[in-house]
Amino acid sequence: MDLIKPSYEIKKNGRVLRVVNTDYYKRKILDVPYADLSPTQKLDIYLPEGDGPFPVIIVIHGGAFAFGDSRGPDTVSTLHALERNYAVVAVNYRLSGEATFPADVEDVKAAIRFIRANAFEYSLNPERIATWGGSAGGALSAMCATSGDVVEFKNPLLGNVDVSDKVQAAVDWFGPINFLTMDQQFEEIGIEGQIHNSSDSFESKLMGQQITLIPDLVAKHNPENFITPDCPPIFIQHGWIDDIIPRLQSVHFADKLESVLGPDKVYLELLDDAGHGGPKFDDPNNINKVLDFLDKHLR
Repeated sequence: MDLIKPSYEIKKNGRVLRVVNTDYYKRKILDVPYADLSPTQKLDIYLPEGDGPFPVIIVIHGGAFAFGDSRGPDTVSTLHALERNYAVVAVNYRLSGEATFPADVEDVKAAIRFIRANAFEYSLNPERIATWGGSAGGALSAMCATSGDVVEFKNPLLGNVDVSDKVQAAVDWFGPINFLTMDQQFEEIGIEGQIHNSSDSFESKLMGQQITLIPDLVAKHNPENFITPDCPPIFIQHGWIDDIIPRLQSVHFADKLESVLGPDKVYLELLDDAGHGGPKFDDPNNINKVLDFLDKHLR
């Protein structure tokens, strides 16, 4: 299986970003608005060859909730799923410079509802939807998995509120789960990592105030607080030496999921010598491991 696809680099928000070469993909619908509250609320749909309806992987990009793009490296990796006859939907959502929480969660859920409501038009299977994200995108993927159809995240201004935003599987790559425990966890495992409790941290900017001052609000961005027996299967990977998000975020999240869902619905793997993303995650063998998990639960 050929998992190498063309991509190129651009500079966005002062950062170099590897992006999808959309010219390579013949079956695509780009810049589809899933809501009309912000120009940011758009998604791209990539379809495999053949006839649908296709199971759907919704890609949620990372970037500390502050930067990134739906055509960035997360999507570059996930587009390999086209070779297994998945449709790939890459979502942009309002970043912290535009809107604070719960805008990020509301937007991704609105995108899921839009896809489900318009599945027939785009040859998609509304009953087979998974989310996949890394870092901030991993956190949002986890939120989608555990907080399906939670009313407080269904913003009526974003449309399709009568449609379910539940997903049937989720992939969380090194996502920040419990914002308030990350600094302590770095101390516990002996890694001098990124500071998250400060007033200017990415998480504080997302939440609109220093996270240590608003624990009740921060708890609403923690997918652990929404776990129920109805949650779908979740695939979790984290780098052992990640110095941006401590690996214990994924370890504790997986433990709490398994205590409710059982071991058959939760997969956790810590990648030796891997940091915050990088080649070990994007390696074709690892991508295939993720796709094997999705095949098991979406086919």
